[in-house]
Amino acid sequence: MSAQPVNPNLPPDQVTVFIDGVEMAAPKGSMIIQAADRAGIPIPRFCYHDKLSIAANCRMCLVEVEKMPKPAPACATPVMDGMQVTTRSEKALKSQRNVMEFLLINHPLDCPVCDQGGECELQDLSMGYGRSVSRFAERKRVVPDEDIGPLVATEMTRCIHCTRCVRFTAEVAGTYELGGMYRGENLQIGTYDGKPLITELSGNVIDVCPVGALTNKVFQFRARPWELMARESLGYHDALGSNLFHHARRGEVLRSVPRDNDGVNECWLSDRDRYAHQGLYAADRAMVPMVKDAGQWREASWDEALARATQILRDNAADGLGMLVHPATSNEEGALLAGLAEALDTGHLDHRIGLADLSDGAVAERFAMSVADIEQADCVVLVGTDLRHELPLVNHRVRKAWTRGAKVHAINPVEFDQTFDLASKQIVAPSGIVNALGDVALREAVTGANSAVIIVGALAESGPHAASIREAARTLAQASGAAVCRIPQGANALGLSDHGVLPTGLDARAMLAQPRSAYVLYGIEPGLDFADSAGAMQALGAAAVVAFSHFACESTLAVADVILPIGLLPEIDATLTNLDGREQRAVPAGALPGQARPGWKVLRALAGGMDAPGFDFTDLAGLRAGIAKREVTVSRSDAPGNADEGLEVAVSIGIYRTDATVRRAAALQAHPLNHGPRVVLNPADAGSTIGEATVGRFSTAMGTATVPVILSDKVAPGTAWVEGGHGATAPLASARIQAGRG
Repeated sequence: MSAQPVNPNLPPDQVTVFIDGVEMAAPKGSMIIQAADRAGIPIPRFCYHDKLSIAANCRMCLVEVEKMPKPAPACATPVMDGMQVTTRSEKALKSQRNVMEFLLINHPLDCPVCDQGGECELQDLSMGYGRSVSRFAERKRVVPDEDIGPLVATEMTRCIHCTRCVRFTAEVAGTYELGGMYRGENLQIGTYDGKPLITELSGNVIDVCPVGALTNKVFQFRARPWELMARESLGYHDALGSNLFHHARRGEVLRSVPRDNDGVNECWLSDRDRYAHQGLYAADRAMVPMVKDAGQWREASWDEALARATQILRDNAADGLGMLVHPATSNEEGALLAGLAEALDTGHLDHRIGLADLSDGAVAERFAMSVADIEQADCVVLVGTDLRHELPLVNHRVRKAWTRGAKVHAINPVEFDQTFDLASKQIVAPSGIVNALGDVALREAVTGANSAVIIVGALAESGPHAASIREAARTLAQASGAAVCRIPQGANALGLSDHGVLPTGLDARAMLAQPRSAYVLYGIEPGLDFADSAGAMQALGAAAVVAFSHFACESTLAVADVILPIGLLPEIDATLTNLDGREQRAVPAGALPGQARPGWKVLRALAGGMDAPGFDFTDLAGLRAGIAKREVTVSRSDAPGNADEGLEVAVSIGIYRTDATVRRAAALQAHPLNHGPRVVLNPADAGSTIGEATVGRFSTAMGTATVPVILSDKVAPGTAWVEGGHGATAPLASARIQAGRG
């Protein structure tokens, strides 16, 4: 290696390196293994992962470097100009085989019963680098297992101490829940305190584990990898639209794993997207058409159910009909629903079913700064959001920005647990968020940043002060040059807005406050999905209701007159538009249950029975060819009235209560993050209302609820924090509540 560059034509930040005789350019400071990966030259490894810091503790990647007397770890040896590296020399291979022999000294011989069998990195590499007979006859060590929760299974005797899981929880999740205990041959990886993993990203330790030490507890002993068919799909429980594969056997989805996309979810997956497939097979899944006669439900043929639905829609068309759509509905179904509303001459069509304040006519907007660029921001303002639970992998991007030196500020009614330090925080009642956004110190901090982003979340968007908060965020952005990223409230809220699933008549809130004679419910669980579920149930209960439904739940059975069973996203071919405006496609993985049909087919059949124009396509390709984005002038409703008395309510949806499928995933419901129905009060407010009671009785304009009370000084004074998505707390989604002893 000379002082002069080998290739003077390279940029100054590049060097020339030779790996197995192949000349290549590599960035200065990069490692040999990174250069080899870019060139497609395989080097075995266990501890190295390109999204984690370098540990260099497995030594499987030892290679021979010219002029170095001993083999060097490729993952921790920086490239130098003119460096000559050999990965397959006798010295390199002998070193790699010796490392493999040491790794297998204590490893149990249980590949036939290991869930990782068939996709185990240790198993694969031992075929190429292992000996046929072990030279060690000593007793193998045994490590006791630890119960780390309902999602991840442990078999720590198999652990090879690569520390990938430790680095993941420290660097990506930011929770520092796993670590090494003891020393030398007694080293064990564990949680120290024996408590379950709390991070919302815990399932990723399964993916990074190169052996069978950490496996999927829900998938455990269900199938072998070679029995599974992988199908490309999307996460549909938040607006990020994480890319994933569903693995299915004979039409049943058995597990979900991440699909790499650096612009969306990188190589990670939230636990909500990983385990929600359990909900597909809930006991109350809608599998046959049903009609209600004289208050009694019975199964019906598709022809009869469609005829009943057609009659209801014809008898109540135009102003008498309201159409309410779940915000995770696909673009194809949304376009057909907009066409059906037009054919029925009704402008009462909306997907914004969880929003209380639509007085400014707000609709979902693309992020002004892409998700991938958020990690490069130097100032982030979180407004009305528990980002860890709302968008776990966007929270990870904010953490990455913080690790690079970004300042993060938060304005919230609750001091949520964060995975990064806050430069400033303002914990105020929901009505105080607008004034907090006008704070001089905050404005100066945002204005002084080179790249600032304001992220507005569900607590702000769904509350009774949403319109004024949105305006205040825009004002701050205009004054400071920051980008405003309003989180779409629904997995496909942006796509449905683009395809015209918006009101030219009454919006979602208004069409329930001013009841229609009939409603179409599409993909909605009416008892839990509305901003005002109590009011919705009252309005729907007095009307004729056609429910396109995934589940025949109690609330649907209570209000509907016809139930038409439709497929969920893992069972259909569909597209969703994520918060960056990316239109992404999912293909079917699971079989449709019973007589359920893709929603677009049911809509086509229904519209065909009414001779509606625009429904003459015969397949999905024909449907997509006819789809065009619609410009809709959205009607506005009056701002919700705000009472002056009582505690203000801050409603956030529980991380595992976001939609009907997640609510039916047993493993997620057993997770410690699923707290159950409760009201959290500031101790000062509790003292003046319910005292030391552990159960409180809370009254609102929507009704009364008796639920457990938790006291916490992390809640702003004058505020009651309620997690939605529970039937017990549904009456509390109001602007203010009155509290008393239960």
